[in-house]
Amino acid sequence: IVRMRKDAKLELLRQVPLFAGCTKKELGEISTLADELSLPAGAKLIEEGRQAHEFFLLVDGTVDVQAKRHEPKLLGPGSFFGEMALVSNRPRNATVTATTPVSVLVVHESGFRRLLHDSPQIQLKVLQTLADRAAENALH
Repeated sequence: IVRMRKDAKLELLRQVPLFAGCTKKELGEISTLADELSLPAGAKLIEEGRQAHEFFLLVDGTVDVQAKRHEPKLLGPGSFFGEMALVSNRPRNATVTATTPVSVLVVHESGFRRLLHDSPQIQLKVLQTLADRAAENALH
């Protein structure tokens, strides 16, 4: 298994809106929680309606996203999904299946919540991002 360089991991995490306000040091703390996994084509990463406990960042490969209320879509490297599972206990709203072999970074809810507890500055930035997203959604 090839391990990602730390700066490459940080760059991917920086693109996630949930972490947009975080400094490089804070992204570094989040990156220590991210496990690297390689999965085969056909692997189901997320299943609609199921309880969620992790967030995925696609490093390499493609995945198919199927949801009852939306058109199917194909996502490639740099895409992310499941981030709301880190802060909400709501069930998954889509099924995500690998269409090719994939490499992903996975952040589990328990580690992320521990980080938020230990790092109030990260917690505040995540809450601000969630509040901004909620306000934007209320306007649509």
